[in-house]
Amino acid sequence: MKIFQKAFSLILALCLLCGLSVTATAVTFTDAHGNTIELDDSLEAYTDAVLYGAEDAARKGETNLGDLWTDALRWFAVSGTINEYFEEDDVTAGNTGLAVDADHTVALWNGGNLRADIAEGKFGAEQLAEVLPYPNKAAVVYMTGAQLLEALEAASQGLPYTGDTAAVCASFMQVSGLRYTVDTSKAFDQGEAYGDKGWYKAASLGRVTIDEVNGQPFDAEATYAVLTSNANFNGMDSSYVFAAAAEANEKSTVTTAAVRDVVWMYIAKELNNRIGEAYAGAQGRIIIK
Repeated sequence: MKIFQKAFSLILALCLLCGLSVTATAVTFTDAHGNTIELDDSLEAYTDAVLYGAEDAARKGETNLGDLWTDALRWFAVSGTINEYFEEDDVTAGNTGLAVDADHTVALWNGGNLRADIAEGKFGAEQLAEVLPYPNKAAVVYMTGAQLLEALEAASQGLPYTGDTAAVCASFMQVSGLRYTVDTSKAFDQGEAYGDKGWYKAASLGRVTIDEVNGQPFDAEATYAVLTSNANFNGMDSSYVFAAAAEANEKSTVTTAAVRDVVWMYIAKELNNRIGEAYAGAQGRIIIK
């Protein structure tokens, strides 16, 4: 009996030691800025189809990954979850929720920031970090319909995608809450250069039309809440309209929520950790002709 008890104690000690070792082992990821970040390895979800982001897929046109990503951002806003992630200064100033209704809330995400596929089957936090290897925060920018149209015109200036336009097509916008068309038979009307990496402001509009917003007619005079990243908020790539609109409307803000966390929240709370048939392919939100 004593021999059994000693053996049991030894086994138990080994189990505890192994358990402590597993607990102490963190999953880490080096992001695109060279920062080592710790990931929650308990996160787990399943997708019934490959979600496409690799090989510039999201720069060329709408993808199912782009649909998922922007749906997550729009959900973050219209569900009210965003209300918990405003900075203290925003809350003090009374900025504690969206200033428009759900029908006027959309999400835009530049395809250049979707960098990898998610393979069919089970995936975790590491795979999501490979898709977005940047520490982006969720942001909301209030802009008029006219500004929204110009933002999409500028973002689509590199289309049609070719080897020569691949870098400029990084600004191409995946969307949720709206449908739009890009007519590539018309030339983009280049205005003044924006930044030093090949983007230009739109001198006039004509290639892009917004076909509808959340099932309603597009209104150039209306105010829309645009969910996006802090990078676009600050004017990255072709996003000069975002920066100008954010400066003009004090309710525009960058939240404390990491975008990858927002996507996980959506997958867990809305999709019950399973990305199913709705995301089997692109949903027809963007027409490029």
